[in-house]
Amino acid sequence: MTNRKLRAVQISSIIFFNALLFISWTLHYEPVKSILSEAPFVDLYVQYKLSQQDNLESYITPAQNKIDVIHYDINIELFPEKKMIKGDVTIKGVLLDASLKKLDLNFYENMEIKKLMFNGKAREFEQNETRLSIPIDHATQDTFTVRVVYEGSPKKLGFGSFVFSEFNGRPVTYTLSEPVYASTWYPCNDKPDDKALMDISITNDSSQVSVSNGRLMDVKTVGKRRTYHWKTFYPITTYLICIYSADYRHFNEEYTSAQNETMNIDYYAFPDHLDMAQNDFKGHPEMIRYFSGLFGEYPFIREKYGVAEFLWQMGAMEHQTITGIGSNFLNGRRFFNEFYIHELAHQWFGDAVSPATWKDIWLNEGFASYCEALYAEHESGPSAYRSTMLSKFQSNFSGTLYSPQSGLFSNTVYDKGAWVMHMLRWELSDSLFFSSLRKYYEAFKYKSATTNDFIKVCENESHKDLSCFFRQWVFEGESNIKLAYTWEDKPSGNNSHLLRLKVRQEQQGYEAFRFPLQISIRTEGEGKELRKTVYVDRREQNFELRLERPVKGVTMDPDGWLLASFRKEQ
Repeated sequence: MTNRKLRAVQISSIIFFNALLFISWTLHYEPVKSILSEAPFVDLYVQYKLSQQDNLESYITPAQNKIDVIHYDINIELFPEKKMIKGDVTIKGVLLDASLKKLDLNFYENMEIKKLMFNGKAREFEQNETRLSIPIDHATQDTFTVRVVYEGSPKKLGFGSFVFSEFNGRPVTYTLSEPVYASTWYPCNDKPDDKALMDISITNDSSQVSVSNGRLMDVKTVGKRRTYHWKTFYPITTYLICIYSADYRHFNEEYTSAQNETMNIDYYAFPDHLDMAQNDFKGHPEMIRYFSGLFGEYPFIREKYGVAEFLWQMGAMEHQTITGIGSNFLNGRRFFNEFYIHELAHQWFGDAVSPATWKDIWLNEGFASYCEALYAEHESGPSAYRSTMLSKFQSNFSGTLYSPQSGLFSNTVYDKGAWVMHMLRWELSDSLFFSSLRKYYEAFKYKSATTNDFIKVCENESHKDLSCFFRQWVFEGESNIKLAYTWEDKPSGNNSHLLRLKVRQEQQGYEAFRFPLQISIRTEGEGKELRKTVYVDRREQNFELRLERPVKGVTMDPDGWLLASFRKEQ
């Protein structure tokens, strides 16, 4: 498909999407929700609008793997009327390789550097596209301090990266840096596995409230300008550092942990949407309590959790401690509550435990998508859990979960990722599955993790070899299970019956999945249903099950644990 055709589809899809939003708000029409979840415009928009970088790894040089940033001190002054910023950023870190000849950072070359200091001295530098390179003096120490003073109009890339906009005539400024666009507005080592502590001071017109990660430390007003100083006490990765600045109205709730620690939950909404936000945002204390009980205490208890309205109309973003929610997704009826559940779950999986590489992004999005089903189960029981998982089912996903063909933010990453978690729960049992998640969270909290790290935790906790499971569902298998089956029941003497079951895997692209298959068998006699589990590990397989009564019917995978389609042959 050409870009022109794709853009036409994109525009048509967005019009369709907004029409659905209008229907949902005005008519309270629940089925619209499922239509939205299946709308193809999301993938099309991402593919067209989001430059993935030809190769995400090429964005990072080998030299960047040889430094460890410890702290960012970010000072940003906003000028919405000119759509430009002034920045003064100090980066402190450690050189991990004494032979390193240059320090490489990410910073877009359209930003004009006014001054650069390396370890307190002015230093020459080179800017090239997305890279800032600084020659290194080997004479002294293994630590470094870089100060960059700059100004310019940040490029608008990806999902926006740095956006100057307005709402009802009032300025709104926000950032959305995932995956590799933090460097459009501040210099950084833009790798998801290089976490650091951070201070950020945001200066804007005194009518604007400026919000960021961590805890609010200070607010200073000088003339008509106001500066908000935010500070993190836990490490943060670059793409999660954020700015929201607007004419906000602030309200809050309070969360009390099992250890009686209290924490503010801060909400920021546009004045016109305050009533809707007060209804839509509420309920977070119970959500935090539930996930804390399931995985371990909320990871940023010394800071806050919060939600800020912004003007990204594609959904929401899990900035650490302060989720952004698109204004289109406020309606006062909690219609999009799954968004809040999803983004909150990211505070555990995505923010506290971050992906080591972008190939591990399913550890963020698959986990958070699965948490939507877990919370549905918590609120409304097993049937709600199964319904949520069914809403994420697709007969075919594009590419492997580890290298999805449709990009980092596709249905493969979100929905197949959720299904992998669902199937892993079936593979391990509830007890071992949830204990594995707790161990994984505890082991990698405030760090970054690979898919193999997660596998090792699950194997150590369950004492099972899970290499086949992850090979077929994450690394290699691109298709779902497609299983054809036949069965026959024959008397077998001694008042018994023999159920002969034949199964054949029909999917293309993966020869034979291996999986436990539960079978529901209905026999003669009122209420007679048996559950049997067989292990399928070949393309074609026969099973024989001895039963006491004649068989009336057979159902494959009655509880929907498998990412599979079944076809009964005549």
